[in-house]
Amino acid sequence: MPAAPQSSQPASAEQRLKELGLQLPAPPQPFGTYAEAVRTGNLLFLSGMLPTENHSLKFTGCVGAELDLNTGRQAARLAALNGLAVARESLGSLDKITRVVRIGVSIATSGDVRDHPKVADGASELLQDIFGKDKNPSRLIFGVASLPLGAPVELELIFEVAVEREGNRCA
Repeated sequence: MPAAPQSSQPASAEQRLKELGLQLPAPPQPFGTYAEAVRTGNLLFLSGMLPTENHSLKFTGCVGAELDLNTGRQAARLAALNGLAVARESLGSLDKITRVVRIGVSIATSGDVRDHPKVADGASELLQDIFGKDKNPSRLIFGVASLPLGAPVELELIFEVAVEREGNRCA
């Protein structure tokens, strides 16, 4: 019996979430006076995403002191999931994202940590799994002394989104 034809169309971001068995959390609410997401033109900018659940931090402390690298990776992954939840809420669907443009990763460390990329990969690998390697973003990583609320990781995300076209209008 011949094999079913393979689709040349890559899976959508929403399909990939399902295939990976991932459910996005409820979008986090701001901890201050700011917007979680701002869209201008075809770019969606997300404010600092923290590793929160139910409006409180799931992880606290510095990588290299209270937290090991693996826990830092988990915190980065959760922050990325929160970012995706905010993006979906803002856009209606992750399928409107055409590219992950940039990810900024701030990591609170004990000062002697040098494996920042390994922590940041917790977020980067999740984004690659969902959007594909061809949409990998540029990335900037900072090691910092502290982050809001004692978080170990904070992410800034910039997405390119499909431009919504208006219908034809007669003058």
